[in-house]
Amino acid sequence: MEHAFPCGNLALDFVGTLRARRSLPREMLRTPGGLDLWFVEAGVADRAPGSDPDDLAAALVLRERIYDLVRARLEDEPGEAAAIDVLNRMAARPPVAPRLGRSGLVREATPDQALSDVARVAIEVLGGPDAAFLKECGRPECTQVYLDTSRGGRREWCAMATCGNMMKALAHRARQRGNPPLSPSRLG
Repeated sequence: MEHAFPCGNLALDFVGTLRARRSLPREMLRTPGGLDLWFVEAGVADRAPGSDPDDLAAALVLRERIYDLVRARLEDEPGEAAAIDVLNRMAARPPVAPRLGRSGLVREATPDQALSDVARVAIEVLGGPDAAFLKECGRPECTQVYLDTSRGGRREWCAMATCGNMMKALAHRARQRGNPPLSPSRLG
């Protein structure tokens, strides 16, 4: 797999296709083919929908408007009307229609349908009870957002296998040098 899916949520993992957006941004959706690959790896479609440059541009706009609305929610601010409008327009398009094939479930999609599915999931997160569980990764270089459904709401990292291990290793090295342990609040 070329793409990472640490959140287990289609819309939040889509937001994560622009990594480290505040430090050294790394774009994971550089081409229409890269967008198609993300749709397949995310399970939105079984095969590449055939995205073109206009679809990629629409996907990037949708991703950034979802991120804008997540940031507003994290800062306990109302979302901008323009971002809400983009999300609602994309979600109003027809969704991916699963069908039964001879071998089982088939998910064929156009790029518009795939983006509609992403927008619908974003609306469910931002407009529903899960919005209270939104968090951003505690590693300063990471801007991945996720739903913290951990016991006590104490999860600090988008994924333990990546950011959590990095931060724990940094804290361990700091303790070995006699420095106080690092915490997300001390790093950011």
